[in-house]
Amino acid sequence: MEIRSMHFVSRVRQRLDDPELQRNLKRTRGRNAASRASAVAAFPDFDAVRARATEIRASVLRDLDVWLERFEQKAIERGATVLWARDGDHACELIIDIARRHGVRTVVKSKSMVSEEAGLNAALEAAGIRPVETDLGEYILQINDNEPPSHIIMPVIHKSKEQVSELFARVHGTAPKTDIEELTHEARAVLRPEFLGADMGLSGGNFLVAETGSVAIVTNEGNGRLCTTLPRVHVALTGIEKVIPTLEDLATLLRILPRSATGQAITNYVSMLTGPKQAGDADGPEHMYFVLVDGGRADLLGSEFEAMLRCIRCGACMNHCPVYQTIGGHSYGWVYPGPMGSVLTPLYQGLDKAMDLPQAATLCNQCGVVCPVSIPLPELMRTLREKQVERGLRPWSERIATRLWAWVAARPKLYALGTRVAVRYLRWLADGRDRIQVMGVAPGWTAQRDFPAPAAKTFRELYAERQRGGGK
Repeated sequence: MEIRSMHFVSRVRQRLDDPELQRNLKRTRGRNAASRASAVAAFPDFDAVRARATEIRASVLRDLDVWLERFEQKAIERGATVLWARDGDHACELIIDIARRHGVRTVVKSKSMVSEEAGLNAALEAAGIRPVETDLGEYILQINDNEPPSHIIMPVIHKSKEQVSELFARVHGTAPKTDIEELTHEARAVLRPEFLGADMGLSGGNFLVAETGSVAIVTNEGNGRLCTTLPRVHVALTGIEKVIPTLEDLATLLRILPRSATGQAITNYVSMLTGPKQAGDADGPEHMYFVLVDGGRADLLGSEFEAMLRCIRCGACMNHCPVYQTIGGHSYGWVYPGPMGSVLTPLYQGLDKAMDLPQAATLCNQCGVVCPVSIPLPELMRTLREKQVERGLRPWSERIATRLWAWVAARPKLYALGTRVAVRYLRWLADGRDRIQVMGVAPGWTAQRDFPAPAAKTFRELYAERQRGGGK
């Protein structure tokens, strides 16, 4: 997927000025947060399970090479082939080679964010192989000129059913429908022949279980099982960090993943896929491959950003982020939006290519509070901000302003005088109102919202008056 994160500010302006997008975002805002809250409240052991899940993911990362080797050994014993990809381009090369060796013409795909990282669909098409997205949301985006997803769990959360109806009518040549069930039946009618005729199925992987050499796939649609059992070749494409030691660990993680993602106690489908079809099996692929991608993940091991590798891709951070909820996922310009994207994109694509993403947060810590594996997302964003300053990547005006503020803050009397002047100036701008509509010296602060007017005096002045009054 082409990275466009360097255009974050202009993309945000476009999204804020899009009335239809804003209506769609408002319609869904808070819904998933409320569902998660209800699911957690109904599960009294959630905090204990969350702590255990965090330790599982953290302990794996301490010995990642060991668990990956064990997974590889077990997967090979079960008849699968394990391939290692340096990055997305290498993963595309490996998958195209698999397809050509097996005479594949059509690939049906279950949802895979790593395939988005790799730009797999474009690579397959360039090689003369037709990819078909079968997750309903991803399918809608594919037939809409390969539009990128806006959310990692709900990729078309930014569209209304009227927009989908119009798209189906145009692409399928059918009469417009407004009933959601009718729209899903229409998609099913189009996709069912694709499942039956495809030569290869490609899936992602929520977890890789080292104990059994299996991949676990968690979905709410039946397309995942159709992609992985009907075609004669199955490729599971996922990141190297997804490995976990045992089935017991999987059971622990499955207790927090759906509750964090969609507010469900469990998703509709949890599939465990272990090797190709064996004698006596009713279904399954004749050939099974795992393509495990590094893509910058190994570089995070042992670094101050290692905790980010614990991520289980639930989407809870973006469901609770006030910034994401206002601007939508496309503003972030790459595969991962929201707080997780504000950390992952600079780490995987380069800090210079995602300059504004670490700044795209209020640091309210809602994301950190709801993360099911306790990733300190605000702290990681602050660290990225520090690295930007260290490398001289921030604008010169910002760097000068920060140094000036630090110089003044180290001189209490000067700082007190400056704050008194600033408060009077802001009160003058407010002109008796409780909001400032245009910030004269920094108009960017009020370009999209009003600024609250401060109190008439600074905290220092109010505190001094209280002390003179005997603490009353």
